[in-house]
Amino acid sequence: MAPSAVVNINDEYQAVTNNYGSKLAIEAQRVQDGEKNAKAMIGAALQKHIDAVDPHDCEPGEEDAFFVADIGEVYRQHLRWKKNLPRVTPHYAIKCNPDPKVLQLLAALGAGFDCASKAEIEQVLKIGVDPTRIIYAQPCKTKSYLRYTAKQNVKQMTFDNTDELYKIKDLCPEAELYLRILTDDSASLCRLSQKFGASMDNTVELLTLAKELDLNIAGVAFHVGSGATDPTAFVQAIRDARTVFDQASDLGFAPHTLDVGGGFVSETFEDTAAVLRSALDDHMPSNIRIIAEPGRYYTSAAFTLACNVIARRTVVDPETGAKSYMLYMNDGVYGNFSSIMFDHQHPIPQVLRTTRRPDGFDYKHRSDSSESLVDSGYSSAEEAQDNSGRRQIEYSIWGPTCDGIDCIAEKWYSAETVDVGDWLYFEEMGAYTKCSATRFNGFTDKHETVYVSSEVGASALLGF
Repeated sequence: MAPSAVVNINDEYQAVTNNYGSKLAIEAQRVQDGEKNAKAMIGAALQKHIDAVDPHDCEPGEEDAFFVADIGEVYRQHLRWKKNLPRVTPHYAIKCNPDPKVLQLLAALGAGFDCASKAEIEQVLKIGVDPTRIIYAQPCKTKSYLRYTAKQNVKQMTFDNTDELYKIKDLCPEAELYLRILTDDSASLCRLSQKFGASMDNTVELLTLAKELDLNIAGVAFHVGSGATDPTAFVQAIRDARTVFDQASDLGFAPHTLDVGGGFVSETFEDTAAVLRSALDDHMPSNIRIIAEPGRYYTSAAFTLACNVIARRTVVDPETGAKSYMLYMNDGVYGNFSSIMFDHQHPIPQVLRTTRRPDGFDYKHRSDSSESLVDSGYSSAEEAQDNSGRRQIEYSIWGPTCDGIDCIAEKWYSAETVDVGDWLYFEEMGAYTKCSATRFNGFTDKHETVYVSSEVGASALLGF
């Protein structure tokens, strides 16, 4: 199916069913609620993979950490986006997770792409995405990348300073430029304002220079910070953008696009979308095209990571005689847990399999489960016990490198006895994880991804 074949999201499910015949219709009836079935599908994929691995007698690398990705979750997030922000076209931020199946699915659903480098632009073009669906959202660009961009006819790009305008005039004069303005990102998880964004005091100067250089100001861009928690940050940013639109119009430009950036978090998405919709209606007429750059919103919950316990160390408190254990896994902060350092995340360990517990995966849909996970967090209770009264064992969890900062959890409690060769899993591992993994200490940064699809629409679009 061509990347742009499915455009009207409201008709999408019916179109997919009609196009792919009765087999998918039967399957759609069997899987009535993809979200509820996703848990079981992910669990089955995890178990199937580790069933094929004997960590006590396997070839080097066979017991490496691996992902299970539910592509159906990405599909559901797109439907959710179109329902709540029908006016805003998402341009997926590839830096968050450049997984090829994620890109293929979003391309087929009609999304655009936010790229920050030649490699990201190249990856999107190779899957057949038209250059008009790409925005080079990097205010400070490498000259050779700009030359490549011009050759590929990728015209949309951001800027925030005078030197960038001279560079663009020299290398890519046909560009459609979005002036990126400074915003208040104090309530975001990862702040960007210290690095990017023109202050409102400088916008007229920049627009005037663009006019003198005969460049095309096509719109305005901003970013309230990655993982934003205050929806009202969008309101002032949109007001400021309206001011810059008017400034550009006064100089003879005809700006037509507003890029509201990223910062969207799944947990608060509906609240953020409501605020954003209202601000857009108040300040941006219907003829203004609106795009956005969501990243973690799409992929965070779609990826689950499984890790093998490669070593265990017993620690005895010299005063009380109490035992605790240090667990060493085959992945850490220099690998897929880079999100701990770079993205301020706190991944939660859960038991997948031990020698005493063959299948520890919780297959229940969370909202339907009356049981709390006994091994799901950083309990600080002095008498740590689960709901059944079993006493919890204290662990700390570490990565495989020789660096002392390679720590996943300083304190974690579980009623399960975890030993060498056992498996732990971590949910919500789809954002800023494998994309920033390194090969420090010689450990691999290439980890297998097992794909499942809990949505019939996603399965059809990807040929699953």
